[in-house]
Amino acid sequence: MHRPRRSSVQQEIRQTRPFRSGRQEATVGLLRTASVVQRTFARVLEPWELSFAQYNALRIVRGAGSGGIATLAVRERMIEEGTTITRLLDKLEARGLIRRERDFPDRRQVICVATPAGKRLLDQIDPAIDAADEEAMAELAEPEIERLIALLDTVRAGIAQRAAPRGTARAT
Repeated sequence: MHRPRRSSVQQEIRQTRPFRSGRQEATVGLLRTASVVQRTFARVLEPWELSFAQYNALRIVRGAGSGGIATLAVRERMIEEGTTITRLLDKLEARGLIRRERDFPDRRQVICVATPAGKRLLDQIDPAIDAADEEAMAELAEPEIERLIALLDTVRAGIAQRAAPRGTARAT
């Protein structure tokens, strides 16, 4: 009798039963990997007392340049969807890393701009994050990295294509 192989993700989560399908195993593996990578980046950011989401938002704001970026545009560009952007930006502003100003003529729109302190902080953090990026993918050769990127793009595009628009129920 042939026994199905036990994957490393099964061992890591101490799952004794086989997955229902290869797709389930791939999904759990992807989620587990994302969690491991995110914890690695959280440890890198600890000395600067920034969460990964705060770091991500600050990078987005810095990347917008001196003209700044609207709050909603920051939220749309975040790596992790669903982040409570207002509270996150409140924390960055309280630390003096960004400033927010009302846009003219549309005073409803708030523009975020990285302060010199925010830019200096990112200049300090960037080398550590770059090293963490390299380390996270160190086991993969360049063609494998390109293939991984393409596969992840395909998964996200498929999910986006099948997803119901926000605020509507999905037909079954």
